[in-house]
Amino acid sequence: MTPPSEPPFDAPATAAERFPLQFARTRRFSLGVPRQFTVSPDGERVLFVRTTSGTDPVSRLWLYDNGAERLLADPLGPGFADDAPGETPPEETARRERARVTTSGVVSYATDDPALLVAFALQGVLWVVRTDGGAPRRVATAGPVVDPRPSPDGSLIAYVSQGALRTVRMDGTGDRPLAEPEDENVTYGLSDYVSQESIGRSRGYWWSPRGDALLVARVDTTEVHKRYIADPSDPGRPPRVVSYPAAGTANAKVSLHLIRVGGERIGVHLPEEAGEEHPEGVWTDRAFEYVVAAGWDGHGPLVSVQTRDQRSVHVLEVDETSGATRTSHRAHDRAWVSLRPGTPLRLGSGALVVAAQPGGDTQGLDIGGAVTPPGLEVREVIGAADGRVFFTAGEEPTEIHVWSSAPGGGPDAAPVRVSGTPGVHTAAVGGPTVVLDSRTPDGHTVTVHRAGMPAGRIAVLAEEPLVTPRPLALRLGKRELRSRLYLPSWHRPGDAPLPVLLSPYAGHGMQVVLEVRTWWTAVAQWFAEQGFAVLVTDGRGTPGRGEEWEKSVYGDRLTAVLEDQTDALHAAAARHPDLDLTRVAMRGWSFSGYLAAAAVLRHPEVFHAAVAGAAPADRRLYDTHWEERFLGHPDVQPENYTRNSLLDEAAGLTRPLMLVHGLADDNVAVAHTLRLSAALLAAGRPHTVLPLSGAGHLVGQERTASSLLLLERDFLRKTLEL
Repeated sequence: MTPPSEPPFDAPATAAERFPLQFARTRRFSLGVPRQFTVSPDGERVLFVRTTSGTDPVSRLWLYDNGAERLLADPLGPGFADDAPGETPPEETARRERARVTTSGVVSYATDDPALLVAFALQGVLWVVRTDGGAPRRVATAGPVVDPRPSPDGSLIAYVSQGALRTVRMDGTGDRPLAEPEDENVTYGLSDYVSQESIGRSRGYWWSPRGDALLVARVDTTEVHKRYIADPSDPGRPPRVVSYPAAGTANAKVSLHLIRVGGERIGVHLPEEAGEEHPEGVWTDRAFEYVVAAGWDGHGPLVSVQTRDQRSVHVLEVDETSGATRTSHRAHDRAWVSLRPGTPLRLGSGALVVAAQPGGDTQGLDIGGAVTPPGLEVREVIGAADGRVFFTAGEEPTEIHVWSSAPGGGPDAAPVRVSGTPGVHTAAVGGPTVVLDSRTPDGHTVTVHRAGMPAGRIAVLAEEPLVTPRPLALRLGKRELRSRLYLPSWHRPGDAPLPVLLSPYAGHGMQVVLEVRTWWTAVAQWFAEQGFAVLVTDGRGTPGRGEEWEKSVYGDRLTAVLEDQTDALHAAAARHPDLDLTRVAMRGWSFSGYLAAAAVLRHPEVFHAAVAGAAPADRRLYDTHWEERFLGHPDVQPENYTRNSLLDEAAGLTRPLMLVHGLADDNVAVAHTLRLSAALLAAGRPHTVLPLSGAGHLVGQERTASSLLLLERDFLRKTLEL
């Protein structure tokens, strides 16, 4: 069979034809999905944010209590709508960009210890609401509010305003600064760019359990290079300034301070550098430049720091009276120390939950001295509740489950799987309650469990994709590469051969070959309905298959990754003769956009066209923590950056290539694409460039996002002669 022809102009649109607009309107099917769950310590209340439908872009604050949902705060409701609108502070806009937030309204919140008081900001205005009754109430502040957080007892609310950390009472009185910036390059209580974007630490201050003091990050970007993000479509608008530490340049200086609510301040004495146990390398930098995790529990402040070369991580206990630190745990690795989300976690007994030292085929977890068994790949620590530690892990790379274990050894220390159905599961916990967030091939559900038994559900209001994914699960080649093949629903064996479209991510930190139905599986099926056989493969460098697998890209981010994509392609074609290896393309965004461009530059005998979106073509332009992890320092190991950058290979282009980039992207700067395009032009190599005005790293504009899918399709159809 051949793909369906274009319908007459006035014919009703098919589901596949309506899909691009649905994909954009639903913001990748993220609207209507509950998220940011908080379970009260007694397990009685569950807080979360969610929009009211699969097309509503405004998030509300909700409470699940006594088996029912209740709306706590509606930004479009009475009281809010009457309030004079403000402007979202630029620091909050940056936080949302780093977190890839696609909605407005209540996008984040914080609670007191019992989860009775909730604080949140709307366009710089502070609001509070109680979960035990009453309407939301505005709290007057001295300036626009970012990241408000109640004290544990709810008597004070801390917030950041114009770089200063402040506190205010519930009635709006007593607003005072605890720490004010010394100049325009200093902030208190906010996270720096690298910590948010590449490390995963989004917070910049933490309350003490008694509510009498805070652990506060001071960030100084004086020496960090500045980038200026302008909007060429609006030449009269001033550029946005971003402190961006590119590989090999200065990082922000992050220090920590213990600040009493009365104003007394003590500096935390962080160690300057790792000792002799630090692994040496071609480039070695022992300086502790990164604060990768922090918190304050009943035993005091706890901080993790990492060296600039990322080969050592120390967990530090902080004396709250003097600021002195003591190292309670050390981790080292000759490539880099992987940062496990949720660690370190200190239990009530004082025992630490940390990543186990690398060894074997999986990445394990050390729970107070008891190490998870071999074969269980631990992804994240969720928390501790009801005497158990909860974490996500998997025995098969395509599945992630919620597990729990009792600390300290003994028969109860053996991990017990909480989730059942194959899929990707995570959770929030408190007391005897587990909120199980489950994505499976059948869809998305959120189930509330109490004492191990289902007790109710929280509604997922996302739209169902108009195109239903029909993936074929494959293990390909000698490395048993986990892959999914998507074929057109109308294709039958023996029909005309199908051009092949590779649509991986294939980069560090993300998998796309999983037992789920999600936005990227729907997009893969949509491209299949356009007449392609779509192959998606997770190869070396992706998570889920152990330290050696993940770190096999150390020093070279392309060779092994491209080899795995090529091996998967040929192995899939050997099983499915309808795949036409004379017509092969690759598409991707961010790392996979970079991979797509590299595919046609390095292997034109295999790949015949590519669409490369937001491709970081010049690795020297990407940030310190992310890029130096793989390639080292560009001044010491320039050959790594040359080998992994695409600019010098531009003259080798012989295949059609479309470059796409958002002009407002502050993560992968548009300079990457412009430099690659300039190199191609200088070499006389024809190519296509599609600039997206006003778009960041995540393309959010509805018409732009929907049209982009169609433009990609048309480019690939033309170049592969479909």
